[in-house]
Amino acid sequence: MVLAGYIASIGIGLSLGLIGGGGSILTIPILVWFFHIDPVLASTYSLFVVGFTSLAGSISHFRKGNVNVSLSLILGIPSLIVIFIMRKWIMPALPEHITTIGRFELTRPVLLMLVFACLMLTASILMIRKTAPPAKSSQMPTAAHNPQPPNGPPPASLPRLIGLSLLIGAITGFVGVGGGFLIIPSLVLFARLPMKTAVGTSLLIMTLSSLLGVLGDISRPIAIDYSFLSTFSAFAVTGVLAGSYLNKYVNDIRLKPLFGWFVLSMGIAVLINTLYK
Repeated sequence: MVLAGYIASIGIGLSLGLIGGGGSILTIPILVWFFHIDPVLASTYSLFVVGFTSLAGSISHFRKGNVNVSLSLILGIPSLIVIFIMRKWIMPALPEHITTIGRFELTRPVLLMLVFACLMLTASILMIRKTAPPAKSSQMPTAAHNPQPPNGPPPASLPRLIGLSLLIGAITGFVGVGGGFLIIPSLVLFARLPMKTAVGTSLLIMTLSSLLGVLGDISRPIAIDYSFLSTFSAFAVTGVLAGSYLNKYVNDIRLKPLFGWFVLSMGIAVLINTLYK
């Protein structure tokens, strides 16, 4: 089981390197199922792994010119503040036992896994859903048919970016995921970034947010096995470097739906295992 867990950790990096997200959402199930780590502690470990893995990927993309640093700060700083507050004060304040419904006991680890399963299902649907191809036209494009200005795309919607940053920070802080499945659509839809630049920028944002989340955890008493984390992260970093290299050869339009179906099956498995174990 341990060897299988380390092999699975390579898949975390591969997904981050290929499509800029998705892999981090597998980290907690791998840590819980293969290494039998408590879900709450696994959320801390997940932030550590995602932070260092995203760092390796963002450096690779930065060298290729695929990182928008200014947007990373705009989208990242509000998120960083919320993440630190979540990990430092809100998460420790949650009671171990929340409520009991019949024979079902809702504890803090169970709540975390239920929220995580819902995020996996949401992320899988976003990855499976296909975008309609642009309509073909027999006419040559003119200024009337092209609403974008000649000097580039319209400016980003700053209020929406800040609002999404706060939401991403709350989700990242509570569950311990990088949030790439939310960051990339935000960068593409609201910041008008090309897909490759969105991937690189997303990795930089996840690096900053995840590592600050870890700082919020280690600033209070918590037992962390740094030897295990270093080994696990090394496998994941190997995957992200391989994914970044393969990115130019793989059609991510086909890869995302396939990975989405895999995440969907994992999300259903997490939900069933949490409710009926």
